[in-house]
Amino acid sequence: MKLEAVFIDRDGTIGGTGRFIHPKDFSPYPFSLEAIRLLQEAGLKLFAFTNQHRISRGEATLEDFNEEFAKYGLDQAYICPHEPEERCRCHKPATGMLEKAAMDHGIRLDRSVVIGDVGSTDMQAAAAVRATKIIVRTGWGEASLGDYRHTWADVEPDYIASNLLDAAHWIRNYIA
Repeated sequence: MKLEAVFIDRDGTIGGTGRFIHPKDFSPYPFSLEAIRLLQEAGLKLFAFTNQHRISRGEATLEDFNEEFAKYGLDQAYICPHEPEERCRCHKPATGMLEKAAMDHGIRLDRSVVIGDVGSTDMQAAAAVRATKIIVRTGWGEASLGDYRHTWADVEPDYIASNLLDAAHWIRNYIA
């Protein structure tokens, strides 16, 4: 398989705890920028995709997030600003952000990888579009793999990574 793109969740995957942190206060994990660089060197398109309902509450703006993601060198960010109760097409586990990226950039989602820390959102969205699924143990990852595994029991990750850098090495070594 010729891999085309990688979608990376923000909170708990690139950095933070899994909970909302305003972009002005958010810091990537020490290894995250190296992971992004490795994936870029492999010639992959890189996208952030993240649920950020605090935007709809006025606690941050799309511009705040886009500025943050631009610093990391990602090709584009796909951000759902809606509350989960709105039942929009973009709020993970819905696949709207992935589908929009595929249309915008002419990529095949079945030749893409999703990296995230939440099984019930990130991994289910990936499974719905037949993308390769990598769950990281950072952020909510340990809880997703343990106490909350029942919320996504019908989905099996393709790889369980210790963190984003481990995921990047796996992608480069095994499927890129």
